[in-house]
Order: sequence, then structure tokens, then C-alpha cells
Amino acid sequence: MSKYDKLFMQIMSGTQDYNIGFSDLQKALTLLGFTVRIKGDHFIYFRDGVDEIINIQPNGNKAKPYQVKQVRNIILKYRLGGNFDV
Repeated sequence: MSKYDKLFMQIMSGTQDYNIGFSDLQKALTLLGFTVRIKGDHFIYFRDGVDEIINIQPNGNKAKPYQVKQVRNIILKYRLGGNFDV
């Protein structure tokens, strides 16, 4: 299992939202085909075919747990994760 497979499993499990690194969440969104626009410490991700935008900010070097949950819900809603959305 690759590093990114493990990352997606962490995001999709819902049990490790407090332990996801901010840079890891950014990498996951990039791998899912999102484009980023940066305004200050706000990283705004968008993608064709996805109505919602994802606005994330770092909490130190970790992602904020509620933002990890938002990303997980968008992955599930739009079935973006391939075999990771189970």
C-alpha cells in the first residue's frame, strides 16, 4: 500500500481527523484533481464537476478536523476517491 493509499484511508476512516497533516490534505486534494487559489492563509480548492468549493486553513502543521470531514463528505458525494470511498 502506497503512502497516498494510506493517506486516503486515514481521510476516509473518519477516526483520525485530528491527525491529518495540512500538507497531506493539500496533496490529497491535488491528487483528486482540484485546483488551488491562495488568499493569505486560505487555500481555496475547486474542480470542474464539483459544485462546492473547499476552503482550508492550517492549524499549525495539521488540518482542522472539521475541514477534513468536509473533504471526506465531498469525496463521498461526488465519488472522487475510486475505491477509497467505502
